Amino acid sequence: MMESSGRRPGDVVLSDDAAWNQDARGETETERLDRNWSTLIQELRVVQTGVQFLISALLIVPFQASFATLSTPLRVLYLITLCAAIGATVFLVAPVSWHRILFRRHRLGNVVAAAHRCAMAGIALLGISLTGAVVLVVSMVAGTLGGLLAGATVAVLFLVAWLLAPLLWRGSSAPAEDR
Repeated sequence: MMESSGRRPGDVVLSDDAAWNQDARGETETERLDRNWSTLIQELRVVQTGVQFLISALLIVPFQASFATLSTPLRVLYLITLCAAIGATVFLVAPVSWHRILFRRHRLGNVVAAAHRCAMAGIALLGISLTGAVVLVVSMVAGTLGGLLAGATVAVLFLVAWLLAPLLWRGSSAPAEDR
């Protein structure tokens, strides 16, 4: 029995993106998920190394003699920066745990979707932690005003490069078949 849309009950309905991948690349849904997973893992490998280095640098800061001279607001900023870096690590490593726990459970679609959300959260926390680190370092070298200006500049750079530019490009670009 056919529905009015021409589909039978139980037919798999592909999203526009999945349908495009099937037509343009000849990929099955499973091949698309495998490709998306591989791409995401490669991206996370690049980011994880930087976050791990940042955390190691932040963890030794309190043991430096100059840490005692930090004002209360800079100590609070330090703690926020450290927590953001640790949060970034949690979210950027979480996809590996998801994959291991759900391995051979035929849940790759769920893993890829969750990993995407984790990666976005991790990248946001990385931007916060890097901004905080810049404020801390520049404040120690050039004073509070310099630190705040440097932090604001870095935050704007992150927002433009990591969020606004891709969103603007995404909004203004149509799929290839619509161009």
